[in-house]
Amino acid sequence: MRVIAPSSPFDVEAFERGVDLLGAHYEVRFDRGIFAREGYLAGSDARRLEELSRALDEEDTKAILCARGGYGAMRLLPHLDPARVRRAEKLLVGFSDVTALHALFLRAGLRTLHGPMVARLGRDGEPALTPLFDAMEGAPPPELRGRGDAPRVEGPLLGGNLALVASLVGTGQLPSFEGAILLLEDVGERPYRLDRMLVQLELAGVFDRVVGLALGGFDDCHPGPDGVTAEDVLEDLVARTGLPCVADLPFGHGDVNLPIPLGVRARLEGDRLLLLEGAVR
Repeated sequence: MRVIAPSSPFDVEAFERGVDLLGAHYEVRFDRGIFAREGYLAGSDARRLEELSRALDEEDTKAILCARGGYGAMRLLPHLDPARVRRAEKLLVGFSDVTALHALFLRAGLRTLHGPMVARLGRDGEPALTPLFDAMEGAPPPELRGRGDAPRVEGPLLGGNLALVASLVGTGQLPSFEGAILLLEDVGERPYRLDRMLVQLELAGVFDRVVGLALGGFDDCHPGPDGVTAEDVLEDLVARTGLPCVADLPFGHGDVNLPIPLGVRARLEGDRLLLLEGAVR
């Protein structure tokens, strides 16, 4: 596997611990340029693009893991061709800002893995490894339980971080959401900002095209003086759209971030998200 930093700089000690944990099971490669810092970016766009391009072109690399999210991955999208990504056939692993790259890989017709990144593995340690290794190696994905009473619906599972999905609306960089189950999570956004991003998706017709919602953590999305909570905003969205929904699923920026394949067939039923395929074909 090859590790890249397509977004922001990261905690070096946590990264090195994550690499050590992965290295006990896999051959892990990265370029020393990964430690570059340029403001809020892990080096220049050119450096980060070259690093991703090398990972795509490297024949014996099967998986691309991201060091951290933050911001910056979407700056690379104008320079990347879905056909090239399709030919490379790598498994992309990451979440948060990496949603921009998930969108690219999904438009290329590949499956990806919405899951923990290397610096986070360095913080979370051994407990996070087994679910990740299982997902990367093609084990049948587990049934995930949350909160809900959804009627049974099926479709491809797409999405990621709400802020990134909303930012990509209208750019031509998102996959088609027709008939999909939309997976969303976020962190550190006031409830009114969550509402604004969700209304943006609503105005863009996204909720008219999807068949259901799979919602993970909306962590540190603290209410303002008005007292409106993130849960209030999400419940209002479900009531407005009438979409089947399972909430509080175990993924996102909180303590539990289970790896979830994207681009696979999935089912919502009751309080469950059932993954009908794995990330590895």
